Parts: sequence; C-alpha cells; structure tokens
Amino acid sequence: MTAVEQRPAARAARPRRPRRPTRTSLTAWLGRPLADFHLLLAIFGVLTVLGLIMVLSASAPGEVAEGASAYSVFKKQLLYVGVGAVAFLVVLRIPLRRFRHGSTMAMLVCVIMLCLVLTPLGTVAGGAQSWFTVGPVSFQPIEPAKLALALWGSHVLVTKRALLDQYRHLLVPVVPVALVVFALVMLQPDLGGTITLGVVLMSLLWFVGAPMRLFGVIAIGAVTSAVVLAIGATYRLARVQTFLNPEADPQGAGLQALQALYALAEGGFLGKGLTNGSSKWRYLPNVHSDFIFAVIGEELGFIGCLLVLGLFALLAVVGLRIAARNTDPWIRMVSATLTVWLVAQAAINIGYVVQLLPVTGITLPMISSGGTSVVTTMVVFGILASCARHEPEAVSALRSLGPGRVGGALKLPAPEAYKPPPKRRPSRPSTPPRSRKAAPPPVDERRMAGRHAPPSEYRRRESRKAGQDRDVRSRRRDGR
Repeated sequence: MTAVEQRPAARAARPRRPRRPTRTSLTAWLGRPLADFHLLLAIFGVLTVLGLIMVLSASAPGEVAEGASAYSVFKKQLLYVGVGAVAFLVVLRIPLRRFRHGSTMAMLVCVIMLCLVLTPLGTVAGGAQSWFTVGPVSFQPIEPAKLALALWGSHVLVTKRALLDQYRHLLVPVVPVALVVFALVMLQPDLGGTITLGVVLMSLLWFVGAPMRLFGVIAIGAVTSAVVLAIGATYRLARVQTFLNPEADPQGAGLQALQALYALAEGGFLGKGLTNGSSKWRYLPNVHSDFIFAVIGEELGFIGCLLVLGLFALLAVVGLRIAARNTDPWIRMVSATLTVWLVAQAAINIGYVVQLLPVTGITLPMISSGGTSVVTTMVVFGILASCARHEPEAVSALRSLGPGRVGGALKLPAPEAYKPPPKRRPSRPSTPPRSRKAAPPPVDERRMAGRHAPPSEYRRRESRKAGQDRDVRSRRRDGR
C-alpha cells in the first residue's frame, strides 16, 4: 500500500475523542470567574438595542400624525441612552465602597428633591407633579430615589446585622424613612413609583432575613392601603373597575387594555414584521412608553415576547447568582435587591399589558421610552456589573491574569478583594474590689524579690539565710 492509501486506514485506527455534551460545556463555561460579568454585559447590550429599535418603531407613526419628525422621540431616547452608557462606564470604574459611603448623602438628597418637586419648582405631566423641567430636559427624582433606598438600606441593615434579632433595630431607621418617601411620592400622586419603592423595601427585608410574620403584617397593611387609595380617588377606582371588566367601556377607560390584547392577538407566533404593526397608529395610547410590550407582541409575535421574557429571566438568574457568589454582605444584599427591583418592574409592566394586573403606569426597563428611567436603569446595570467583578474568583483572576479583553478594552481597574471587618476584642474586666474584712497577709519583700532571681542565685540566698538562722539559734543556746 502506498503512503496515500495508508492515511485513511491510520485515521480509522485512531480512537476518536468523545465529544463533550452540551450541558457539560455550559456548566464549565458558567464556572469561569467572569461568566456572570459577561452574561450581564450581553443582557445589557441586547436590551439596549431592542429598546431603541422598538421605540423607533412604536413612536414614528404617532409623531408623523402630529406633524413632528418621525425620529423626534427616537433622537431623545438615543441621547438618553448615550448618557446612560457613559454613566454605565463611569460606575464600572468607581469602587463599590464609595457608593456605600455616599449612600446616606444620596438618600438625603433624594428626599429633598422629592419635597421640592411638590413645590412650584415641579412640573405637572400625565396628571402627576413628579418632574423637574429645565429647558428641553426633564428629570424625575423618583427613579434615583429607588436606587438610593436600595444602597442606603443595604448599608444600614448590614451595619446593624448583629442586632437585627430585635425589631427596633430591624425596622428603624429604614422603614420610617421609606414610609416618608412613600408619602412624598403619593402626594404627587404616583402609584407606580410607590409600588416599585415597596418592592425595594420588601427585598431589603427579605434578604436580610426578617421573620415571616413581619411580611404578613406588611401584606395586610399593603392590601388595606390599596383598598383605601382605590376608593379615595376616582381615577384609581376607574382603573380597578376597568381591570375587572374592560368591555364595559371599550372606547373610554377600557381602550388601552382591549387594544393591547388585540395587538398581542394579531401578532400570532411570528408577528406581522417590524414596523408593520397597526396598534401604534393612534389605536393604543402611550404605546412607546407604558404599552411597548404590546407592540413587541404584534410585530415580533410570540417569539419576540419570549425573547423579552427570557432576557429578564436570565437577568434574575445572573443577578441572584452574583449575590450568592460574593462574600461581602453589602454587595450580596445590593445585587439581590437591584435584581429583584428590575425583574419585578418588568413583571408588573408585562402583567398589566396582558390583563393580569391593573394598569399602574410602570415602564418596561431598558425598552420603554423615558429619559430618567433608562439612565437610572443603566446605572443599576453598571452597579450589578461591578458586583460581578467583585466575586472572589473574579478578583483573583483579574489580579493574577490581567483585566481580560473586555476589561482591557474598557480600561477597567482591578477590583479590590473583600476584607472582613476586624473582630472586636472583649474588654478586659475590671479588678473586683478587695474586701475590708479579709486583709492580705504581710509580704516578705526580701523573700519575694529573691524569687525573681535566677534559680542558682535563689538557692544560694536560701542556704545563706538558713545558715544565718542556725547561727542565731546556736548563740541563744550558748547564752543560756
């Protein structure tokens, strides 16, 4: 046989390497030090791109119908996304301990802004006085207040974790400050903002290990407050009645709910195609903000909705995984609380679009249009990404092997390893007072001083003293 004929036989004789199953490969990849960081960046990028595309598709027809440019809302959203991207990179470069040290001042500033927005400095939009307007730029202080409550609440609870078995330390000062913020937000009024603040507070108490009976009391109070608020305001009562029976007023209060369901139904499995939806042609109000998920269902179909649900489900897994793999208790609580906040806000938005919840006006994070919302959400993603880089294995890899491709491209500094606080030594107990009745026996200072001498010197002194005592006794006998 020639050499050419022998090659196939030699290849056939070689034992083939067994292929690694996909599950094993995925598990190995998830075990890498920076797997959570890379997954979070992927989720962040996909949500950002999807949000820009859907805002452009949902807002263009309405802007054209009003005589404005088809890209007017998209340009604003693109500008806010640019600001948020810069904030994301800045947050990645700031050490997390600075966020913790500055959380108290941030909470104070947010409370002051929530007070000022109720004065003539605030602007009314959408029936709520919850905006600051400076020229063409508007700002909503409730969004950074959610982040400040998560950071400050985690700082307080972690600092007092040794005393949290007592209710007064568990609840004070986090719960009273949160109630003050709730009251200020409800005075605007902004029910959606109050609900998300409540989610942040409940997450803090849950992850710090509060007893279940406390959550029962909070649940009873929340239901009672919701009933009182629904009865106390006409528009809230109308929302509840519309949720229970949207067909009662299909052209009025039930218009949004019914049109959102029609849009989802028309989308089917694959959707009508991007930009081919009909609900955005003034059939569905607030389509590019509150009800953008209906446009996704109509144009991208069940596949598009499944993509959005999968992204937020993956965000929940990755965020809680970051919390579980960290050792710093503050980072653990912050990452878990921020994750629950984003995922719960997305669940509430999708829930009222598909008629599982009453309409509350909460936006879909990273996808709905809104300047303050998208910038704050990008900052939250930056904090979560920084928490992922502070995992012990990630810190070890970044300090020993270098920043990697992503860290090198972004020029990120190496994170600091977690150093637990030093344990306090128990204070030395004071010497108990001596009793006056039991007086100490007299001490022979010369004998005690001699005991501190070396052993040989001590024996010589003792023998010399014994000899002196014998001489004294012999003289006394001779004298007798």
